[in-house]
Amino acid sequence: MAEPTRVHVVPRRRVAAAPVRRVVGPVVGVFLAAGLFAGAAAAGVTATMSASYATPTTGMHSAAAELPTFAALPAGRIPVAVVLGASGSVAADVLMPYEVFARSERFAVFTVAATTGPQILSGGLHVAADHTLETAPRPAIVVVPAVTAPTGDVEAPLRNWIDQQAAAGTLVLGVCAGVEVLAAAGILDGRSATGFWSSLGSLRRSYPQVSWQAGQRYVHDGDVVTTAGVTSGVAGALYAVELAVGRNEAERIGGELAFPGWRAGGTTTIPAHRLALSDAPYALNAAFPWGRPTVGIGLVDGVGEVEVAAVAEAYAGTSSAADTVAVGAGPVVTTRHGLRLFTTAVTQAPQLDRLVVPGVDTAPTWAPAGVPVGLPHRVDDGRFAADAVLLDLARDADRATARTTAKFTEYPQAHLRLTGPAWPWRATGWALATLLASVAAGVATPLLAGRWLGRPRYTYRGRCISRRGRAGRR
Repeated sequence: MAEPTRVHVVPRRRVAAAPVRRVVGPVVGVFLAAGLFAGAAAAGVTATMSASYATPTTGMHSAAAELPTFAALPAGRIPVAVVLGASGSVAADVLMPYEVFARSERFAVFTVAATTGPQILSGGLHVAADHTLETAPRPAIVVVPAVTAPTGDVEAPLRNWIDQQAAAGTLVLGVCAGVEVLAAAGILDGRSATGFWSSLGSLRRSYPQVSWQAGQRYVHDGDVVTTAGVTSGVAGALYAVELAVGRNEAERIGGELAFPGWRAGGTTTIPAHRLALSDAPYALNAAFPWGRPTVGIGLVDGVGEVEVAAVAEAYAGTSSAADTVAVGAGPVVTTRHGLRLFTTAVTQAPQLDRLVVPGVDTAPTWAPAGVPVGLPHRVDDGRFAADAVLLDLARDADRATARTTAKFTEYPQAHLRLTGPAWPWRATGWALATLLASVAAGVATPLLAGRWLGRPRYTYRGRCISRRGRAGRR
């Protein structure tokens, strides 16, 4: 049998796109890393929002069904409606103006929502609506808080109702980002207005027919008063009190609340804030919630609405420093001025890392054993309720988070002497770990893909012998 011809194997030239891969690979890696990091942050923000605007439980709906109907308004009082969004409302935007008006016997305050039952507030709170849009008495003043979907279809009935009240000459008070509800309803067209400092840029782009003013605590134009962020709702409500019943009553209520720097007839100018690197805790806490503590907001009958709002806003609504859940001895707590808040029994609440009880100087008897209890308002020293809560937040979380919380609620903080850790290291650690993992995935994926795509291919040249011994060329 003849000796077969040796087969000569010549490697085929590598794929001509190799230089392109050297450019495309890193670009793909960068985009992949950025996408993974952004996706993780977006998932964190979604988790934070879901925790802050928690869906009411079955027990809350059952408790709401057993509540007595709201009594008729006292004769001779000025009706004030505080609306509640179907998509969820900012707790402080609702509770703080509510207490301002409720502190005066000249007003009758009630809440209004599209439906009955527990309504969602930020910070894990839920409140009972006194009236629906169809059954509410005609108000003389309407307070509009920030809602999570101001332009969405879910809030269309609310926008229509507010527009009807405004057309009838009702004084409308838009608090913080609640001004977008008014803008979307067309109520602010051709007017001057203000809003939360961080959203003024987008408001200018979306509603150019409105003259947006920065650096103002509140702006009054016709029958509409709009305020800057969150705590500015206190000043806006006090101004509405002054418009409705006179300066003396506004000064009395303002003196009782002790909002720093406020006085009737005083300046409305405030700092025109801008984003800065020092605001990073605001984003870090919201985007990287993993491993943060669970704080119970302990509610007792007779607690002040501003005190509840300060705790809910500081720990969860703005700072995102903790997951919060309202707990109490029973399913419903009635506040100092008649709001009905729903709570979860301590025995049914998630494991708490800390319990913060606003408005009292001793821990309630039902406080769970072994859980640290914070009483931010233990000492009534004549300061606004947010002072004590921000000091408590700085000690329990960190000073940077407390400062950004004050800034994003547009609350004066120069008089506060914060103590505690300097920075939110937990959230920062998760951000760095996520960044490293995203970069590693961005680097590894193009390398692995390049190795697979770049394997050499071969062709055979020379003579080869078939099984039948005939030579051929391949």
